[in-house]
Amino acid sequence: MKQFFLFALAAIFGLQAQAQTQKQKVNVSEIQAVATTKAENYAELTFDTLRHDFGKFSKDEPLVHCAFAFTNTGTAPLIIHQAFASCGCTIPTYTKEPIKPGEKGTIDVTYDGTNKFPGHFQKTITIRSNAINEVVRLTIEGLME
Repeated sequence: MKQFFLFALAAIFGLQAQAQTQKQKVNVSEIQAVATTKAENYAELTFDTLRHDFGKFSKDEPLVHCAFAFTNTGTAPLIIHQAFASCGCTIPTYTKEPIKPGEKGTIDVTYDGTNKFPGHFQKTITIRSNAINEVVRLTIEGLME
């Protein structure tokens, strides 16, 4: 009797393990299907350049500007969630509207060297978006004399 009970118990656990394994296989297939769908429909942020050098400029006119041009080279609308600089002297601005596939846009950057020490500087601007490359870092540099 004990042997029958142990055999029945082992069979039940074996069937549960097999059912769970089959369930996991289905979940993996579902995940692969979702990943394939997402890969087919994505935004991609492609910049013309990731670095801008202001060169030399006077401390008497410490406000300098540049624009980083980009294109949405993906297949879905691009949304820029955030653009922030490594310090308060650098101010990025960007469009809040979605950028359609193939369309262009710019990240405008202003560096304000007012009351800053003369010399070389280098600042980074971090862009966060819904693109497949979610985080992109831009760099500005220059020499204030």
